[in-house]
Amino acid sequence: MQETLVSALRAHRPQIRGSWEALLRTEPINSPLGHPDSLVHLIDWTLDEIFTALTNPLARHRGTRARFGSAERPDCPCGRNPLLAYFAAGEQAMLEALVLAQAAAFPLDPVERDASFNELNLVLQHISRREIEAFCGVCQFRDREAAHHPATSSSNLAMP
Repeated sequence: MQETLVSALRAHRPQIRGSWEALLRTEPINSPLGHPDSLVHLIDWTLDEIFTALTNPLARHRGTRARFGSAERPDCPCGRNPLLAYFAAGEQAMLEALVLAQAAAFPLDPVERDASFNELNLVLQHISRREIEAFCGVCQFRDREAAHHPATSSSNLAMP
């Protein structure tokens, strides 16, 4: 991503944070940990992660583009992961900020515009997938959900 766009995003960090928090407060709460007051303290850390990944050439050009470049969201079988709503709100706030930063950078090359948009999406997907999967890894409902889904139950895999 162009350094000028990253700098513009950093300059608008307070607005991004405010937008992220406001959007998070509109999301439905699916668990006690999903309450916005439980999640807003993560925003600054996540913004640091995003800006580090956008400015670090090693993070930008990781060899996992196929996995993290897809549009699919991380899987959460029980749907109770509070980070699903958290990252959905964050993605919206970050993409909105990028569009506004790009609009202010006139004239804008369409190729650079699309590349910056794709790069931000890659970074957001990478961070959200990592954190959502980590949270799901300790979920107390994951084994119960697998037992309720016949396709994933090990008892259905046995031969008659």
